[in-house]
Amino acid sequence: MVRFVPVSWTELVKGLRRLGFDGPFQGGKHPYMIKNNLVLTIPNSHRKQISIDLLSRILKQAGITKEQWLER
Repeated sequence: MVRFVPVSWTELVKGLRRLGFDGPFQGGKHPYMIKNNLVLTIPNSHRKQISIDLLSRILKQAGITKEQWLER
């Protein structure tokens, strides 16, 4: 069974692209990704992992379930 674990910024972007998002695009203080009419702000790229808590909040805003994320 695959577990819900922290991911790198690159893994976040690749996963969101597989789920239909375009980008990332630079805007203001943070990059963002777009899917239809949804604009999803993502954290700046950095060397640390994106925590499970932050990943959960991003996925909730994107309307992506944990199961969909793990299947990507």
